[in-house]
Amino acid sequence: MGESLSIADIKGLYPNEWVLLGNPVMDESKIDIVQGIPLFHSKDKKEVCYLGREKISDFKKITLFYTGTFRSTRKITGIFNRINKSDL
Repeated sequence: MGESLSIADIKGLYPNEWVLLGNPVMDESKIDIVQGIPLFHSKDKKEVCYLGREKISDFKKITLFYTGTFRSTRKITGIFNRINKSDL
């Protein structure tokens, strides 16, 4: 079993990659991950999901974490353009 690392350390080791974490520790709000044990990492999310499966048997909790930032690829304007103000 590996060593538990902080999210800052994980982001430094695996920039812009998907990381499978074992025994993740969450903050008080239970929204953000604070630390975890890196089990598998790759730039390809599907690869982490499929090849990382064999590494999760010793862990009670696991999560998938992306160390980069997401770029907005879609515009959410379609439905708003179709609604007339008179319909409201």
